[in-house]
Amino acid sequence: MSKVSYYTAEGLKKLRDELSHLKDVERAKASQAIAEARDKGDLSENAEYDAAKEAQGMLEMKISKLDAQLSGARLIDESQMDVTKALVLSKVRLKNQNNGMEMTYTLVADGEADLAAGKISVNSPIGKGLLGKSVGDIAEVQVPNGVIKFDILEISR
Repeated sequence: MSKVSYYTAEGLKKLRDELSHLKDVERAKASQAIAEARDKGDLSENAEYDAAKEAQGMLEMKISKLDAQLSGARLIDESQMDVTKALVLSKVRLKNQNNGMEMTYTLVADGEADLAAGKISVNSPIGKGLLGKSVGDIAEVQVPNGVIKFDILEISR
């Protein structure tokens, strides 16, 4: 049974596009590489053929993994979500109590996390610490150095 993961419409489209590209474009390239290597002679001593077969195996494994991921993918219905709590797709502005630094993160599914864009996974330590919190709450996040406390300043969609 596959694991259920929640995605935004954008994240789900990206996942489907990647799978489609692997199946339609990369699979054909791998087959072509094997055919070219096969034409070069004795397969028992053909390193290029072995490498092409291994690359094809890795590609098929990646396709299989994406297929499984997509079969467990669910679209998030934002209209049914509580806007007073930090949940998936919430934009949370918080303040580190130790150094006073303010930051804003958007909580997203694992596959959509991008720290440079301010998107953190709900399964990351900070993401887990923020889930279910409301404005005014203090989120305690366990990190390797100890516990960091964040004041929740604002939650938006």
